[in-house]
Amino acid sequence: MDFLSSADRSRLMSRIKSKDTKPELTVRRLVYGLGFRYRLHIKSLPGRPDLTFASRRKVIFVHGCFWHQHSGCSIGRLPKTRQDYWLPKLERNTMRDRLNKIKLAEEGWDVLIVWECETRCLETLTAQIEQFLRPAGPSPTA
Repeated sequence: MDFLSSADRSRLMSRIKSKDTKPELTVRRLVYGLGFRYRLHIKSLPGRPDLTFASRRKVIFVHGCFWHQHSGCSIGRLPKTRQDYWLPKLERNTMRDRLNKIKLAEEGWDVLIVWECETRCLETLTAQIEQFLRPAGPSPTA
C-alpha cells in the first residue's frame, strides 16, 4: 500500500530528472577538469549518451543504479511493493540499455557506463575515465 495519495505520488515522480542529475554533474565536472571537452545528449546517437566525445568516437552514459538496475548494488535493488509494476518497467530499461550499447558499437563508438554508486569514489572514477578517454599510444620501452 502506498502511503502517498495518487496526486502526491505523481508530483514526487515528476521531480525525478533524466538530465543534469547529481551523478551526471559530478562526471561532467571531473571530465572537464581532466581537460576533455564533450557534447551533451546528442539526439542522433542511440540512447542519447550523457557525454559524447565525437573526435574520439567515445560516449559515456551515467546510469542511476535503481533505474538501470545495477546488479550487486544496494541502490539498485527492486522495491518490495508493486513488483508487478516495477519489474517489467526496470527490465525494459535494462533491455533498452543493452540494445543502445550494441547499436553504438555497430556504429563504431566505444561506450563507458558510469554507475551512480561509482561517483562516490572520485579517485577510482578519475582513473577509469582517464583510461577510457586517453588514446592508446605505444607503450614505453625499457
